[in-house]
Amino acid sequence: MPGFVDEAQVHVKAGNGGAGAVAFRREAHVSKGGPDGGDGGDGGDVYLEASNNVVSLVAFEDHPHRRAGDGGHGGGKRKHGRRGDDLVVLVPEGTLVRNFDGDLLADLAERGDRLLAARGGRGGKGNARFLTNRLRAPAFAEQAELGEERWLNLELELMADVAVVGFPNAGKSTLVSRLSAARPKVAEYPFTTLTPHLGVVYLGGRGRRQLTGGAESAGQFVIADIPGLVEGAALGRGLGHRFLRHVERARVLLVLVDLSPSEGRPASEQLEILLSELGQYRPALLERPRLVVGSRADVVPTDERPAPSSYGGAFEISAATGEGIPTLVGRLADLVEQSRAAGRGPRRAPVVHRPLEEAVSVAREGPGFAVSGRDALRAVALSDLTDPDALALAQRRLRRLGVDRALQRAGARRGDPVSIGGLQFEWEPDE
Repeated sequence: MPGFVDEAQVHVKAGNGGAGAVAFRREAHVSKGGPDGGDGGDGGDVYLEASNNVVSLVAFEDHPHRRAGDGGHGGGKRKHGRRGDDLVVLVPEGTLVRNFDGDLLADLAERGDRLLAARGGRGGKGNARFLTNRLRAPAFAEQAELGEERWLNLELELMADVAVVGFPNAGKSTLVSRLSAARPKVAEYPFTTLTPHLGVVYLGGRGRRQLTGGAESAGQFVIADIPGLVEGAALGRGLGHRFLRHVERARVLLVLVDLSPSEGRPASEQLEILLSELGQYRPALLERPRLVVGSRADVVPTDERPAPSSYGGAFEISAATGEGIPTLVGRLADLVEQSRAAGRGPRRAPVVHRPLEEAVSVAREGPGFAVSGRDALRAVALSDLTDPDALALAQRRLRRLGVDRALQRAGARRGDPVSIGGLQFEWEPDE
């Protein structure tokens, strides 16, 4: 059975465009048929989209590559190539998308949030598109443009109404398994839980009447079993950042302090450390509605339990015996409903701005200069630059884009080698 994966990498490759066609009309009784080569189709785009039908990034663990369809080539009789099929890659709600520098590109927080991860290449123009009064029989066409490709880092932040926070072996997994149908691993040793688990708590009719929202409540909430925190988690100790990340989207925090002597720390000290770690990681987490309860009350005699007020707790529970569980469910349901009504919860996805690419960029490269930029590359992407008409068209395109001015500003001199894509030439400035 595949495990839960909350970090992954994906390689997205958009479709390549189709090449334009070089063709001429060949019909009976038509002595001089004109150019009729069709355009190539655009390549398909790759999108990342949040879906509630996906709960883990496990699909990218062994198969990280995703590719959209290529555009079709143009044909004679002005037949255009078909557009490549777009590819929509589904990711769980709450997925953060970053580039390899760590910059956040998108927060796909809710179902339907979408990011254009790789843009398809544009199709080339057929020779029919270059027909002019001066050029009556163009024997060249545009080549296809390659689709974008890149690696992206995906990080999943669980979407839950309640996040259970506590030290290892504080009874979090036992509690989640009692409240829901989730079955996380439970054992009497620390770090039993190494990955988060989600469970749905169904309240039933009795639970719905306890909610402030009354009949409008859905009668359920989602609870997350977050792996145990250790002192120093905010600094990354013990996989702290990976665990704390899943607390960020929770509406309510349930803080469990272990009342059993085996913990070795007083309940008040546990609470202080837990809140300190949350505050160091994200100060805003301390403003989140929270409920503090003492856990594992069944292993401590009643007369030896510390008073809840001594450690800032509300009451005591035992997931093993059921003590305090109905009260806990009611209090959590109230806090969740109040938080929903106040509009608190998962943040909306930020608007993603894709910076406009420079049409022309010139950089010194060895003894010469390299010209880059999508428009500059497209200007010379013609099928036959040995054709004088095609070469003249490429020169006019580059001049209109300001390549000559950019080379002059970069310090280029007559005869310096210049490269644009795979094209190499010596620069001859206009007089």
